[in-house]
Amino acid sequence: MDRDAYIEKTKAKIDEWNAEIAKYEAKARESQADMKQKYEDQIAEMKKQRDEFEEKLREARDSSEKAWGDIREGMEKAWNDMTTAFERAFKR
Repeated sequence: MDRDAYIEKTKAKIDEWNAEIAKYEAKARESQADMKQKYEDQIAEMKKQRDEFEEKLREARDSSEKAWGDIREGMEKAWNDMTTAFERAFKR
């Protein structure tokens, strides 16, 4: 997959993650105090992972074609970390 297609794919995924974060924020606002803290902790972790991934995406957009291969490896790791964080949050 070329860089531009990969960037577009990841932007769409970030939009999905942002929607999930918004759902968790709504649940946190409606929950009891003990559950509210758990939701807030999960939201903080998800936002941290998302922000790290967005930074990798900025690097990819600004990279040369030659550097793209190296950056893509970092993006794949960030993608996997983000997916794992969201899966953990959903299971809780």
